[in-house]
Amino acid sequence: MRDRFRQCPGGKRGPLTGPNPTDRGKPGSKIHLITDRNGVPLSLGISGANMHDRLGLKPLVRGIPPLRSRRGPRRRRPAKLHADKGYDYDHLRTGLRGRRIRHRIARKGIESSTRLGRHRWVVERTVSWLAGCRRLHRRYERKAEHFLAFVGIAAALIGYRRLTN
Repeated sequence: MRDRFRQCPGGKRGPLTGPNPTDRGKPGSKIHLITDRNGVPLSLGISGANMHDRLGLKPLVRGIPPLRSRRGPRRRRPAKLHADKGYDYDHLRTGLRGRRIRHRIARKGIESSTRLGRHRWVVERTVSWLAGCRRLHRRYERKAEHFLAFVGIAAALIGYRRLTN
């Protein structure tokens, strides 16, 4: 009951929003996403639009559920993680090594990200599927929990469509 009174009626958006650096500083949210090889979302998160990508990787990796395979026991972690140059930090690489996840992260200033695009397009396609949901294209909810719930529903629909076809 108290949460309802904390936010003034004229307040813009809500928690987990921030000034969008690409949209003239308007408040917005960013959806962080880890998918499998087929584009089915495995782990989701949201943050303010001005939060750097590297801050959202560790919670996403922790949120990956056990993966079911056709043979053998369930795997507790993915075998490999592909990421772009926004995740090129030593503490992220050592964190992934500590979890025994092989990583392929493009290095800033050393290699181009064109070779990584062979694997990265799967994530970009899933993000575009999420952006196709009108409710997620513009954030109408003030509470971050509600927005995350709608992102989860959209991800479940994407997973259902991918797995039934």
